[in-house]
Amino acid sequence: MIDQKVPLEDDRTTKGKPQYSEQSYLVSRQCLQREDFNQLSQYERLKPTAIDSIGSSIRKVKCLSTLAGFFPIVQWLPQYSLKNDLVSDMTAGLTVAVLQIPQGMAYGILAGVTANVGLYMAFFNCLVYAVFGTSRHISMGTFAVTSLMTAKIVVTHATAIPSVVSNGTDTVMPTLSPTDDVLYTPIQVATAASFVAGIYYFMMSVARLGMLSSLLSEPLVSGFTTAAAVHVMVTQVKDLLGISIPRYKGAFKVILSLRAIFGEVQNSNLTAVYTSVVVILFMIFMNEYLKPWLAGKCRFPLPAELIAVVGGTVVSYLIGLGPKFGVGLVGAIPTGIPPPEFPPLALIKAVAVDSIAVTIVGYSIVMSMGMIFAQKDNYEVRPNQELVALGATNVVGSMFSCIPTACSLSRSLIQHQTGGKTQIAGIFSSLIILVILLWLGPYFESLPRCVLAGIIVVALKGMLIQVYHIKKFHREGQLELFVWCVTFLSVVIIDIDVGLLIGVVVSLVALYVKGWKTYHHLLGTVPDTAIYVDIGSHQRAEELPYIKIFKYTGAINFANKSTFRKALYKQTKVLQRTNVSLVPRYNGESTGLQATRTIIIDLSSVPHIDTAACKMFTDIKTQLEKLSVTLLLATPADCVYDTLIHAEAIGEGGFLIFPTIHDAVLHAQGSHSNV
Repeated sequence: MIDQKVPLEDDRTTKGKPQYSEQSYLVSRQCLQREDFNQLSQYERLKPTAIDSIGSSIRKVKCLSTLAGFFPIVQWLPQYSLKNDLVSDMTAGLTVAVLQIPQGMAYGILAGVTANVGLYMAFFNCLVYAVFGTSRHISMGTFAVTSLMTAKIVVTHATAIPSVVSNGTDTVMPTLSPTDDVLYTPIQVATAASFVAGIYYFMMSVARLGMLSSLLSEPLVSGFTTAAAVHVMVTQVKDLLGISIPRYKGAFKVILSLRAIFGEVQNSNLTAVYTSVVVILFMIFMNEYLKPWLAGKCRFPLPAELIAVVGGTVVSYLIGLGPKFGVGLVGAIPTGIPPPEFPPLALIKAVAVDSIAVTIVGYSIVMSMGMIFAQKDNYEVRPNQELVALGATNVVGSMFSCIPTACSLSRSLIQHQTGGKTQIAGIFSSLIILVILLWLGPYFESLPRCVLAGIIVVALKGMLIQVYHIKKFHREGQLELFVWCVTFLSVVIIDIDVGLLIGVVVSLVALYVKGWKTYHHLLGTVPDTAIYVDIGSHQRAEELPYIKIFKYTGAINFANKSTFRKALYKQTKVLQRTNVSLVPRYNGESTGLQATRTIIIDLSSVPHIDTAACKMFTDIKTQLEKLSVTLLLATPADCVYDTLIHAEAIGEGGFLIFPTIHDAVLHAQGSHSNV
């Protein structure tokens, strides 16, 4: 029976005594063992067979709803409100399209292909995702990290030596193997990677691996994207300086690129340098000062990137930065939509392994951004359907000269901030890009590459400042800090895909270590509460006479059973190991063997045990019985209880199990009074 008053939450005191609320409760029942409680609660162990599970899954399948779920546009389009949503979606679509133009061109060049490829992605990817995707706000197309990873695949597998662009600032040095009898262009390699990534997404969807991105921890993603930003920065330096260096592939390419840059810095094109400085200063002023000032006055954000692109193109055309001053230009941009073309089959096999990393990164970025907006606006993003959407987007895009896709962080935020309500914003954005592709593309042929490089460098600020996350991860724990540092250094020093693999392995090891790490302590009761807490943390908690309550947090299995046994003996001070035998220990204190008659093990924080752990419990119970000490088990989870009962069926067990610690305590006290 318990009759008590509960202290107030703010722990206010009067003359050193806690104030209590008027709330109280009274419980009067018999002391129950777990078996008695199971009869009272009508507990039934539910473990369906594999056939039952398959049959249940088949019965739950509804053809029409499944088909509609495969095409989410069928579900939300009939409910679309022209009056409430159309204007907002058109405003958001126009704003995103304005950003898509410079970013698409810049990240297309970053990926090792031509600038118009980024515009193709802004058109095709947005259209396909609007049909299959479940996020209402993410903007599909180019993304700095996936473009950079695609560039690595292009440099590795492209065998056709491209003509030098303008002043040769983008020279590629491929190595032809003796078996190469076909030359593959960079765009063929990039589209093959996109096709393979799409197939991977479909396979992941079939395998229901929608939550795979959750394995990428925050320190891993932060360290990887920060290091990828360093890679992007290094690749843009040559365009900022107007110099020509090889594009290296493989390990240590950042170091090799920096060495080549320092070797060529004396040959910098001063006109390109001055132009780069002007663009960078202009973008910093717009992003840091003018945009924030206008944000509270105008709903439509200032298109600083488009202003820089249009201004750079006009100035370059009027002055003749390319022909007169040797500044590298974007070059020819064909009009129209490319005809559908399937990637070469031989390349699909060649890029299969390299495309795994870009697949994982693309899905992680899409899911991360999608979940952020879904939580803000209270709608659902389905992980497995996002895999279908990415698969369809990449496969369709690969047939129209598109590289592996992802969503852009900046464009997605803009689409949300400007009032985008549905995927119609993406469709409207793609239609504007279509106008650019059909008629306005050639007007950007005079755009200096250093202008795009300056835009990219300034846009990297958000990723580069993630280096300050070190302080946060250091406060969270040493393992988090270790994962961040290892991932960052591996990606920067070695390479993107290898560094990502190392980061994933280290992150999983850290997760395993944290899951393997266990905690244990003795419990005592706060007087007049029947609440049991850690006696090391709660000063008013007192141990009960003749009773030791041992709480263990973590799984108990064959691998750590000896650790559990040692922790139990150490905390309860019941046994002392001398040489190979176990002998009683008595130190004359109230905590010694002579004062301990019952040991209660609190299993409430034990998620899993195996038969080896049950056998260990039996051995401990037998050893304690020889010393006239009773072992009781309390508060096991249902799965743990089932394992203990199963152990009895195979000759182990015979434990006294209680639904609560207090039931076990009352049972022990009753046993002591009868002695």
